[in-house]
Amino acid sequence: DYYATYYSAEIVNTLTNLMFWYCAWEGVKSCRRNGHDHVFEIAYYGYFLVGFGSFMFHTTLKYPWQLVDELNMIYTTCLMGYASLSYKKSTTYRIWLAVFCVGFCAAITAYYHYLQDPEFHQLVYAAMTVWLVFRSGWQMEVALRPRWRGTREEDRMAKEKKGIPVPTREEQEVINRRDLNILGNMWVLVAWGVSVFLTGFAIWGLDNKYCGTLRQWRRSIGLPWGVLLEGHGWWHILTGYGAYCYIVWGIHLRHILNGEQDKYVSVWPHLWSLPEIVKIPSLDGKEINGKALNGKAVNGDAKRGS
Repeated sequence: DYYATYYSAEIVNTLTNLMFWYCAWEGVKSCRRNGHDHVFEIAYYGYFLVGFGSFMFHTTLKYPWQLVDELNMIYTTCLMGYASLSYKKSTTYRIWLAVFCVGFCAAITAYYHYLQDPEFHQLVYAAMTVWLVFRSGWQMEVALRPRWRGTREEDRMAKEKKGIPVPTREEQEVINRRDLNILGNMWVLVAWGVSVFLTGFAIWGLDNKYCGTLRQWRRSIGLPWGVLLEGHGWWHILTGYGAYCYIVWGIHLRHILNGEQDKYVSVWPHLWSLPEIVKIPSLDGKEINGKALNGKAVNGDAKRGS
């Protein structure tokens, strides 16, 4: 501790939290610029508080800042759960759901403060995240895949025989191709975000297990290259990026559920860049139909990679 400066106990673990600050800033700007639902802007503020709490904890090593760091992970995940469960529900339902979420977070806070066991926090956070990812994945499949949505050719013909108004075969094929293209791109984002997040989690586990050995290696290598063996710092960077990808995915899914596939596109230059959901009118008439937009990938058609 304090090996680099008197003003910060763990300088690398402190500065790597700036990843959260930067991503939160970009996320809030994107929400305001593209007209995303306010609940996602609030989620970005919660995401920022995770990074801010971790920044202050690793600077001071004070327990209250550890609580700000870890509990905000629960709060932000709970907020994303509220966004998922409250979609197109009545006002009464949303109010009671909000009351439940607040009560749940309060109970977790009180019990964690009493227990002071990091494994409890990790278990709750992991369970909430896994449930959210699977539920959102199912919503995405039902909203976009022709098999589940009932927009295959046999479905169209069956509806036509019943006198139900349906698009022409050509129109339906265009819609299905569009939605399958969006679905594929969204699954790539999910897979990439989860992979990066789990990689960070694995590095953090190795850092805990082999802390003494890694410390010796860092001392042998010295500065500046020794900081590359700071496993906890990599945990901040990778999990921060993975969590950001999840919020972006949630934003895109909300627009899909609203039937706004033709109003919003996914802009993702390459795997290590920050993905963004962009409102089409804000693209100023530049090409968006499966082509590169200023070197950026649109709806997964443009070639990924730097």
